[in-house]
Amino acid sequence: MLSEKKGNTLHGILLIALFSFSAFYIAEFPFVQRLSFSPLIVGIILGMLYANSLRNRLPQTWGPGILFCTKQVLRLGIVLYGFRLTFQSVVAVGLPAILIDVIVVGATIGLGILLGRLLKMDRDLSLLTATGSAICGAAAVLGAEPVVKSEPHKTAVAVSTVVIFGTLSMFLYPILYRTGMLDLTPSQMGIYTGSTLHEVAHVVGAGNAMGTEISDPAVIVKMIRVMLLAPVLVVMGLVLARSSGRRGGEKGAKPGKITIPWFAFGFLAVIGFNSFDLLPHAVVKGINELDTFLLTMAMTALGTETSIEKFRKAGAKPFLLAALLYLWLLGGGYLLVKYLAPAV
Repeated sequence: MLSEKKGNTLHGILLIALFSFSAFYIAEFPFVQRLSFSPLIVGIILGMLYANSLRNRLPQTWGPGILFCTKQVLRLGIVLYGFRLTFQSVVAVGLPAILIDVIVVGATIGLGILLGRLLKMDRDLSLLTATGSAICGAAAVLGAEPVVKSEPHKTAVAVSTVVIFGTLSMFLYPILYRTGMLDLTPSQMGIYTGSTLHEVAHVVGAGNAMGTEISDPAVIVKMIRVMLLAPVLVVMGLVLARSSGRRGGEKGAKPGKITIPWFAFGFLAVIGFNSFDLLPHAVVKGINELDTFLLTMAMTALGTETSIEKFRKAGAKPFLLAALLYLWLLGGGYLLVKYLAPAV
């Protein structure tokens, strides 16, 4: 009986792995590369296609394997993401850029929570959308999901919003810069791009379209935002536990349990280890490729829990919230860079 259960779980994992391999293959198509759609994004699209076509025709016993990918595989992927970063890169970019990142992340999450309340949105969905807009798009939404403990379809909706506006920015930023509409030096434009675009892939795409003098600082500034994911998740877990405790007290229930995202500390520990440059670059590159595959599996698994009907229930409000946050990133981010970053 136990071995049969393990076998069913393995079937679900293998199904998601198969979809993920397909996502990597499709991500190499020229038109997909022009959109800068990473395998993560392709994976969630494949998962959603599956959810709206074949999901009900496969054994329900495969469900635990899919759930395993959305939980354990996801946490491992977030921890290994730290191999893309070093503390030296943070120091190299300078204090103004770090300060701008901190302000952008804090203000975007705070604004997202406030606007979510004004729009009378689901709390989990508004928080996931704000986190994705503030930090690093889909990866940030994935990181926040175990802390927020939201339903899988809400995670997919939040990912969809940041992908839409991140992709738009990838084409818009080079146009605004080359037409002279943004009065920024190459260094400032790099900081602006890295501190306001959603996905790492979008930063790379937009930066490369504007030249290496912009793309290099843009990627570093973006990675600093990624590093802020760990402290944000810790604070988020504490605040959500306190909020749950207050609601529980009102209803006579037990106080909310504090969720400590241990994988966030693992993420920071990996960054620290990677900063010593102890592993050969080929090994680190291999780990990063494995990590991308693990995160693609997590995204694909989340997509399989997302049907069109669930998108309809979510309505237009998540996309309105993402649009408002996008306008803040465009305007507010520009003003921050213009007045806080040195024009060199």
